[in-house]
Amino acid sequence: MKKNLEVTVKDLQQRLDEAENLAMKGGKKQLQKLESRVRELEAELENEQRRGGDAIKGVRKYERRVKELTYQNEEDKKIMGRLQELEEQANSYMAKLRKVQHELEEAEERADIAESQVNKIRAKSHESGKAHSAGTVKLARDHWLSTYWPITGPTFPTRANLG
Repeated sequence: MKKNLEVTVKDLQQRLDEAENLAMKGGKKQLQKLESRVRELEAELENEQRRGGDAIKGVRKYERRVKELTYQNEEDKKIMGRLQELEEQANSYMAKLRKVQHELEEAEERADIAESQVNKIRAKSHESGKAHSAGTVKLARDHWLSTYWPITGPTFPTRANLG
């Protein structure tokens, strides 16, 4: 019986050694699998960090672009405001120009009428045989202008300085 027990113990010891060896091999394989999985996860983490960094760079780039476009938009608004002011000023100048042109046309008409009357007075003076001096003609013209031409002052327009 003792021998049976020794054989059984020896057999059990052998099985235990085999089980330990199998467990060791299985543990090593399991450890290798886990280490491999850790390396895979580390690589994925590295890739995700790189993509995250790239995404942050992209966001910053777009933020800068938004700031640039906002500034450009503000500048465009300022320019548009200035252009509107200039357009209003140009319209005002054009209205003044049209008014002055109209006044000039009226003044030219009055000057033509005055010249015509001066010529009539000269013709009458020649017909009647009276010799009028240039001063008399100028006097008649000045009288007519002061009567029919309401503009007075140091810049009194005449046909000579209008043309």
